[in-house]
Amino acid sequence: MIIPVRCFSCGKPIGHLWEEFKARVADGESPKKVFEDLGMERFCCRSMFLAQGDYVELVGKFKKA
Repeated sequence: MIIPVRCFSCGKPIGHLWEEFKARVADGESPKKVFEDLGMERFCCRSMFLAQGDYVELVGKFKKA
């Protein structure tokens, strides 16, 4: 999946924060601390990141019918 440029609920731009969030969480930081550092206060924006999954490789394995 590709992270949306804006939050679906409130419209705040969030797409530019995804790479930094992903890298910092992969390094072992807690998502809560990363959200606070990035200035993401709204729960709707946070849920966009927490529900995001990298399914490109998985979907790429299947052929079109």
